[in-house]
Amino acid sequence: MNDLVRSFSRALVSQLHPRMLLQTVLPFVLATLLWCGVLWWFGDALLATTRSFLENFPLTSWIYGVLDWFGLQSVRAFVAPIFVIVMAVPLVIASMLVFISIFSVPAVIRHLERSYPELVKEHGGSVFGSVVQSLACTMLFLLLVMVTLPLWLIPPLFALIPPLLWGWLTYRVMSYDALAEHATAEERKTVMKRHRGQLLLIGIASGLLGSAPTLLWVSWAHVIFVLPILLAGSLWLYVLIFIFSALWFGHYCLYALKLLRIERAVAKAPAAAVTLPQAEPPRVEPF
Repeated sequence: MNDLVRSFSRALVSQLHPRMLLQTVLPFVLATLLWCGVLWWFGDALLATTRSFLENFPLTSWIYGVLDWFGLQSVRAFVAPIFVIVMAVPLVIASMLVFISIFSVPAVIRHLERSYPELVKEHGGSVFGSVVQSLACTMLFLLLVMVTLPLWLIPPLFALIPPLLWGWLTYRVMSYDALAEHATAEERKTVMKRHRGQLLLIGIASGLLGSAPTLLWVSWAHVIFVLPILLAGSLWLYVLIFIFSALWFGHYCLYALKLLRIERAVAKAPAAAVTLPQAEPPRVEPF
């Protein structure tokens, strides 16, 4: 737990560095262009299709009937935008992780190198490996989202499943990137296996932090004309949170790698270096 707190505090200080704040710009611009473009070109058609689907779906049609019975017909207009947002959140998060993994994490690792100058780079990973890892984990994440989506409607599972899934995705992607340059492939696997629980906790905490932009979306989803501004602000928050997560994972993983190498260096030390010299036999003085 001390290592989690230590890495969290160091990541918070690192996040406030101007160089790290600048790393939010490129992923933010790319994600904003992507998702605002999707909203601009397909927003009306997507909302219309979603409304039609929800009105014909047995569960939501029953909910609409209950709302009408209570005289809350105006609330029906909010259901489709909120549903679209909930469905879009996993895609937005996945795209943000890919952009940050490609464009920001290398700069984050270079920034972290100042705190761990004694670590020799073994280059056990690569940019190509990072992209493959990100895409593979993202595809599995989206598959798990689709499989578990019906459970998101059941309390308290709707508050438990998303952070667990986002935590797992963040843990897998960020841990690889944090150790790619400095660790060998074997060292990376050892660190990730030995510290799996702590790394998953960091991922879940990052997932909970990442729910803040989602709450912002849902709170203002009924105000259609502010959606582009809301979307842009939420994407920047996603970038900021995930770069902080990269710093948190980086500090924790590099410190764990440092301890692993010290442990192995001590284990490899020759026995002669740790054995005490034998005492000379007592001399017998002649009479």
